[in-house]
Amino acid sequence: MARKRVYFFGNNRAEGSSAMRNLLGGKGADLAEMTNLAVPVPAGFTITTEVCTEFYENNQRYPKGLTEEVASSLAKVEKVMGRKYGDPVNPLLVSVRSGARVSMPGMMDTVLNIGLNARTLQGIITQTGNERFAYDAYRRFVQMYGNVVMGVEDEAFEGLIEAKKKEKNVKLDMELTAEDWKELTAKFKQAVKTHTGQDFPEEPMKQLWGAIGAVFESWNTKRAKKYRELNNIPEHWGTAVNVQTMVFGNMGNDCATGVAFTRDPATGEKRFYGEYLPNAQGEDVVAGIRTPQPINNVGKTDPNLVSLEDFMPQVYKELTVIYKKLEKHFTEMQDIEFTIEKGKLWMLQTRRGKRTATAAIRIAVDMKKEGLITKKEALRRVPPADLDQLLHPTFDPSAEKKVIARGLPASPGAATGKVVFTADRAEELAGQSEKVILVRIETSPEDIGGMAAAQGILTQRGGMTSHAAVVARGMGKCCVAGCGDLVVDYANRRFTVDSLSVNEGDFISLDGGKGEVMLGQVRTVMPSLSGHFGILMKWADETRRLNIRTNADTPNDAKVARGFGAEGIGLCRTEHMFFEGDRIMAVREMILADNVASRERALAKLLPMQKGDFIGIFREMAGLPVTIRLLDPPLHEFLPHERAQIEALAAEMNVPVEKLREKVESLKEFNPMLGHRGCRLGITFPEIYKMQTRAIIEAACELAKQKIKVIPEIMLPLIGDVTELRLLKKDAIEVATQVMKEQGIKVKYTVGTMIEVPRGALTADKIAEEAEFFSFGTNDLTQMTYGFSRDDSGMFLNDYLKKGIFEKDPFQVLDQVGVGELMKIAAAKGRSVRKDLKLGICGEHGGEPSAVEFCHRIGLNYVSCSPYRVPIARLAAAQAAVKEEANKQKAKTKKRPARATVKKAKVAAKKSKASAGRSKKRG
Repeated sequence: MARKRVYFFGNNRAEGSSAMRNLLGGKGADLAEMTNLAVPVPAGFTITTEVCTEFYENNQRYPKGLTEEVASSLAKVEKVMGRKYGDPVNPLLVSVRSGARVSMPGMMDTVLNIGLNARTLQGIITQTGNERFAYDAYRRFVQMYGNVVMGVEDEAFEGLIEAKKKEKNVKLDMELTAEDWKELTAKFKQAVKTHTGQDFPEEPMKQLWGAIGAVFESWNTKRAKKYRELNNIPEHWGTAVNVQTMVFGNMGNDCATGVAFTRDPATGEKRFYGEYLPNAQGEDVVAGIRTPQPINNVGKTDPNLVSLEDFMPQVYKELTVIYKKLEKHFTEMQDIEFTIEKGKLWMLQTRRGKRTATAAIRIAVDMKKEGLITKKEALRRVPPADLDQLLHPTFDPSAEKKVIARGLPASPGAATGKVVFTADRAEELAGQSEKVILVRIETSPEDIGGMAAAQGILTQRGGMTSHAAVVARGMGKCCVAGCGDLVVDYANRRFTVDSLSVNEGDFISLDGGKGEVMLGQVRTVMPSLSGHFGILMKWADETRRLNIRTNADTPNDAKVARGFGAEGIGLCRTEHMFFEGDRIMAVREMILADNVASRERALAKLLPMQKGDFIGIFREMAGLPVTIRLLDPPLHEFLPHERAQIEALAAEMNVPVEKLREKVESLKEFNPMLGHRGCRLGITFPEIYKMQTRAIIEAACELAKQKIKVIPEIMLPLIGDVTELRLLKKDAIEVATQVMKEQGIKVKYTVGTMIEVPRGALTADKIAEEAEFFSFGTNDLTQMTYGFSRDDSGMFLNDYLKKGIFEKDPFQVLDQVGVGELMKIAAAKGRSVRKDLKLGICGEHGGEPSAVEFCHRIGLNYVSCSPYRVPIARLAAAQAAVKEEANKQKAKTKKRPARATVKKAKVAAKKSKASAGRSKKRG
């Protein structure tokens, strides 16, 4: 039997459901679900995501039988709606929209009013008695189809509209007459002919298939690819296509269209939130072409605006019942689109609403308290990476601010940067580490790259549900939208507010929570994390098994991390301390020393400095473990390489220039990352590691005398052979024993190693004989496993990503197949020798959510990450525990039917045997 590729929905009956999201896409699955819930949905059908995959695999040809399935479903739509597609008397018009399995707002194409031509247009005029509406619908169709399907730039059509408005001396599209639109439609068709050499298609089925093909093709547009890249959406998923009956919000004053959220997507507050436009089509709301009105009186900020609650009270009541029904059914905040045609409410879409991190946390916590979801589900609802939005500075309330304009607070946050007016310029400057604010009249899906690169977004037009607002909230970007005080001048690269001009390159600041635009750079302060965030983090800590440590090299870093919930330090890099103040001179003196005695004299100068650092860090982490990595980088990093710098340093140190130049030359290596570094330095110059060990233990003893609990862990880097570790561990123990004898006090400490050399992972059972803990240094382990240089791989990794060799940069997202396999081998081998072996990870991957889940799965004790990623790791660890428990539950559920089947089989066999016995007796 042929696989079903088209699924109908309409008249309270759908062939699909929300459980079929992967097949029908998010939009199609939710349209089906709404239909089954008896919500008023215009009839239609969904072409599956599998067709998209086949479409690309077969050189953009459709699978056999699809034409017949589409025709069959179209006939069902005609029957339900009581209209016929292409009929000149009672025409059915349809829309064609995309629908990936996760929401990609505005990234793919839509075509509306399909089925209009010279013949069906007359049927619409007769049906509605509204010639202006009919020609407006027709010109929208020609414009949209001409752009999306036939590739004519939208400016070609907009230029004609502007010319007509100028000719008629009007400002708004609404002021043009039926005759104006009739004339423009003819000009639009001529523009299509001029630009493409083809006539605009009149045959309705040709129009339909052209639109379906264009939507499938839009899966691979530049903006869609960029959005997938930014949001980790796999390319192979594809999009479904939804063909749905058109309903119109622009037939007159008893019509409207709108977008709403069942809760506030910026704050998470439990209030119905949205906007609508009377006598308009849906794209007018999201495109920001007209400034919309509030959906209810609670959301009204301007007394001159009329809410839908007042404009159509009965429809508003019906909408309220529906939104509550949808939220309760999906147990999730919904983003809904609706149209009111001649006083009748139609629901066009429901989907999981995009939201800020603040809103995501509040919604999850509130829904748990309301009994809609469980604590575990609440934890799963917040993407860990989104917490990054909350962990960065906000504007200092006491800072001096010069507010020059106010708009809508479309997406909260604080942003400061240089003004740019194009997405390309934003990406260019951001690539040069410049902070920019993207200023647009209104954003479009083509701006996605620039929006991602910018610190914040400012638009002249658009509302709280405009493209800019929705995308910014999804990205966690600060956004001020609909700032009508602005006049954006692209040609001269500036915007004006009254008599004030702000040019490209000037600094402005945005407060997305208040909708304020400020001149210049405004001082920021650290955020305060409490309330709903604190509740969610408490639940995470109650649920997770993994401990969360931080990578911190200073007392201040340690203090910040502990404030974010760190349970110790997993990596303290001692070399960072060497670059501070005049310490670098002592380090250089040590490097230039010709003998052990000279080196020890230089190191003696560093000892009190290192000890002071450790005292500060231990004090901040009192009672918690602190893993200190002894010197790791090659010595050449501490010396200058330019001629002028060498000469200046020689003069400062009072050494001959030639001696310094010879030392610099002698330390040069072809591949320093695989050279004289890590434990190899400790073996060549044991006095370095001995000094550092002394500093650690002296600091610990001093605090122990003050009754401050200290848990030092001495970590030896780059071990590839157990003999290296054995030798260096012996030195560390001798020094520690001597210091404790001198100090007259004992402190407990451990000695372990980083597993960052593949041989170290493969011989972990041998290394565990000496090491009391392993910490996976996944930065080096990744580069040595792949044979990539971290410093040079940027030259080719983008090509690997573009060509699909890698899905993700392995230095950003842990390679679980290769590097992860080495980690699993090391963990298993290490614990086979030392059952209580403590295992952690301290590379950059330690705060990346998928890596945290992997570390949970393979049984690590902790992950360590930068201070600002600690809350992210805490939540990711809790989600890993919840997921593991759910998987175990699923496995149990699967086994139960199997056991039941065996039991039934035994009973049946027993009965059969008894029956056979009775038959034998009767025989």
